[in-house]
Amino acid sequence: MTSRLPSSVPELPPAWPAELHLAFARHGERTVLHENRHRGPLRVQKALYPEGDAVCQAIVLHPPSGIAGGDHLAISASLDSGARAQLTTPGAGKWYRSGGAEAVQNIDFKVAAGACLEWLPQESIVFDGARARQATHVELAADSRYMGWDILCLGRAAAGERFEHGRFDLFCRIERANKPIWLERGGFAGNDAMLHSPAGWAGATVCGTLLCSFPELPQQAAGLLERCRAIAPGDAASHALTALPAILVARYLGNNSEAARQWFAELWKILRPACCGRPAVTPRIWNT
Repeated sequence: MTSRLPSSVPELPPAWPAELHLAFARHGERTVLHENRHRGPLRVQKALYPEGDAVCQAIVLHPPSGIAGGDHLAISASLDSGARAQLTTPGAGKWYRSGGAEAVQNIDFKVAAGACLEWLPQESIVFDGARARQATHVELAADSRYMGWDILCLGRAAAGERFEHGRFDLFCRIERANKPIWLERGGFAGNDAMLHSPAGWAGATVCGTLLCSFPELPQQAAGLLERCRAIAPGDAASHALTALPAILVARYLGNNSEAARQWFAELWKILRPACCGRPAVTPRIWNT
């Protein structure tokens, strides 16, 4: 079903609010996109099946290609029992310079029993002068599966731009069976001391986090870490992997968003069979 959402985001002219809600269900051996509701400039045009009926791929489109000050975006997805979905984006996201108003993006995922969700967006570029906040909330059932990543670039490196003005705040919470397994909150202003401190960004301009959680992780963590640690980012950036009791975490800190994304993609090829029970099939949109 495709329909238009009723208004629930505050109208703050000249802001451009947008909402997208997706719902996936399993019909026999096929996962279907049975709800695709939107308001404003957020879309999924069609369900794709690049690896057969079991996994439904959806490409999240934001036609303005960037989030401006005052914009409020809300992306949500729910997976019914046994459904398998992969969400990605067609290109880098952008947080534009703001004249004062804050831009917000809220991401909310619910993954029911036996379901599997992959959230694999391309990188986000934070322009100098942006004022932005991004919050991600993932609710997992006791036996559901999730893998997602986030890559953040401060400034437009190709233009020699640094993040010297503005502010960016991040929040991420992942729960399994109503208990938190990952909770992270951070924020920084332009030219914040933490951007240059060895205890923070250490002068780097790109950071990334990959998170992977599935029921069998405690038994497989040692072997997965050994294989993943044998792979390093192509630009020799700082990086690390660790396995907590319920979630595996990979971190990148460097200056090359492409190298970060390629490293995460190589880790994904190792982790996906363990997490999702399927070999990695690279989304075609990444090559366009």
